[in-house]
Amino acid sequence: MSPRLLPLLLLGLTAGLTAADAPATAKGPALAKADSEPPAQNKVTITVKGDKRVIDSNGIPDHKVSKFPNRGNPNPISEQKYHLEVTANPKPAKGGATGRMMSAWGVALNGVVFDPGTAEVYNDGERSNPWHYEALRSNTTMGTTPRIPTGLGLDENHGHVQPNGAYHYHGLPTLLVERLSTGEKKMVHVGWAADGYPAYAIYGYAQPEDPKSELKKMKSSYRLKTADRGGDGKETPTGKPDGSYALDFEYVAGSGDLDEFGGRTGVTPEFPKGTYYYVLTEDFPFIPRKFKGTPDPSFSKQKMDPHANLGGQTGGQAGGAGQRKGGPGQGKGGAGMRKGGAGGPPPFDGPPPFDGPPPADGPPKGEAPAAK
Repeated sequence: MSPRLLPLLLLGLTAGLTAADAPATAKGPALAKADSEPPAQNKVTITVKGDKRVIDSNGIPDHKVSKFPNRGNPNPISEQKYHLEVTANPKPAKGGATGRMMSAWGVALNGVVFDPGTAEVYNDGERSNPWHYEALRSNTTMGTTPRIPTGLGLDENHGHVQPNGAYHYHGLPTLLVERLSTGEKKMVHVGWAADGYPAYAIYGYAQPEDPKSELKKMKSSYRLKTADRGGDGKETPTGKPDGSYALDFEYVAGSGDLDEFGGRTGVTPEFPKGTYYYVLTEDFPFIPRKFKGTPDPSFSKQKMDPHANLGGQTGGQAGGAGQRKGGPGQGKGGAGMRKGGAGGPPPFDGPPPFDGPPPADGPPKGEAPAAK
């Protein structure tokens, strides 16, 4: 059967991946319609205190979502108690960037967390196995993993729910982008990365330092690898890379508009003197998986929810009353988190399997550094 494109439904703001991508990419899971109101009112405050930008949020989105639980996700949305901090004066990390993330990548302006990685591993392997499934590109049957029959229950905002009730984004937050853009084609500031740099959605200036240049969709510099995976079919997959796993992709310098961290340096409406900024894209990695700077410890998943074994943490915790029995090994790392009932998927959202790249130059220190 011919592969198909992931249906990125961005309500006129995005057009999904191009036909040229189709032959090499895996079919993505169907997105659940976002036609329900969240269970509570969105609450978020963002303030600058000294050299810190402080985000306090209940994690409830300010837009419609799918009905949760749904067929692919057994977890209802519930309020969180996020107290997140990022530096107001970001600078590149010394000695290179963070590779495997043990933290959420960032937070949207509505207080919902960006958390693009998955905990699901090839053939139900150990969470330490680097062959993690890619949430927005994996086949709906998730390869040979029998416990994920219908994808991960992502809605039209490319979001779904952690076992602790935390709604979060795996890709472009469709309805948030629609609201912030007011229906116009423009650079849209959608949030902050954990290292303090701003995050934008889809568009950037064709000439990074010229705000009068045309807007263009930013293209990632990650591409599918061409060589076979070379796996053994037991702990590592075989066959040609098709986008089902994050490791199916590699960074190719100069092949797109963005660097290996998923960003670039230039002017933006909010930073007319220039800054380094990230861009959430329509193509992999959708939300960046690396940091140009140093992520703040408040984004540690243990800090955000010390009582839950969220993705990014190894091992599993025993299921309590009403939870599905884990048994010895508990699904090889985390099955105690999942809610009870037939068909429920395993825990979500582990660290993306990337190694940290070599050091890279970045903008000068300051919230609005001069553009290069």
